[in-house]
Amino acid sequence: MYEEDEVDIPIYLITGFLESGKTSFINFTVAQDYFQIDGPTLLITTEEGEVEYDEKELLKYNTVLEIVEGPEQFTLDYLKKLNRKYRPERIILEYNPLWSVKKLEEMELPHGWGIVQEIVTVDASCFQIYMQNMKSVFMEMAKNADMVMFNRCRPEDPLPSFRRSIKVVNQACDVLFENEEGEIDNIFEDQMPFDTDADVIEIDDADYGIWYVDMGDNPERYEGKTVHFRGMVLKSKDVGADFFVPGRMAMTCCADDTSFIGYVCKCASAKSLVMGSWVDVTATVKWGYMKVYDGEGPVLYAQEIKPAKKPESELVYFN
Repeated sequence: MYEEDEVDIPIYLITGFLESGKTSFINFTVAQDYFQIDGPTLLITTEEGEVEYDEKELLKYNTVLEIVEGPEQFTLDYLKKLNRKYRPERIILEYNPLWSVKKLEEMELPHGWGIVQEIVTVDASCFQIYMQNMKSVFMEMAKNADMVMFNRCRPEDPLPSFRRSIKVVNQACDVLFENEEGEIDNIFEDQMPFDTDADVIEIDDADYGIWYVDMGDNPERYEGKTVHFRGMVLKSKDVGADFFVPGRMAMTCCADDTSFIGYVCKCASAKSLVMGSWVDVTATVKWGYMKVYDGEGPVLYAQEIKPAKKPESELVYFN
């Protein structure tokens, strides 16, 4: 991928499994006033679902359609031909995730082309089936996504669990939920398994992942408050000698696909902590800039750090 300041022709990548709502989302977006530009838009689709594109309708919005028949056709030379043919000002790419999003992200593109936004559409009624049968493919889509949009949501769907599944692999991603009436708001109200109004917010081992996601999304709930939890010590040169990261390993796909999740903690005794050891953390939450975050985020200021026993289960699961 290109750095954003090198991109002359931006690519808006829309991906998701077949019948997840990609085409409907693109048809709606192309017709919006805010999306109109002077130059041509090239819409490249790599699969055809139940909803089709009306090429005459697309032309009303200065958008031309190209259909790719198979992954062997989707090459640098092919894209260069499209670039010469249409001279597009931007690209919308409806991409089949079974062709590998990672492969696309690493692919050489025509000069000036670059992915600037990645959106994943999800049929919420099928999400649990996706996670049971195609979890690695889905997590590859979500890893660098700017937005994951769940549509066709039902009242019985465990939406907070869906959201945590995304956030553990991509904390910065926006996660939206829609039903026939539009976006669903405040899905996390009154769903925290711990008391955020307590003098000390007690985070049980089983609830660590929920707290990790919620604090990143809702800093106003935690800023200035005291939290207490058990975590494993991670030390890194990127955070400085007076800092460490107490956290947990999270399983996002399978036993071979785990990642460490946690927030930076400032601690006077950080130098003496042993990498990989377990500690009992009591800390005040503040918000501040950290280079390791590439911006602002939660910073824990230790009140007390004590040795702790290793928990029965070291992993956080996001199902």
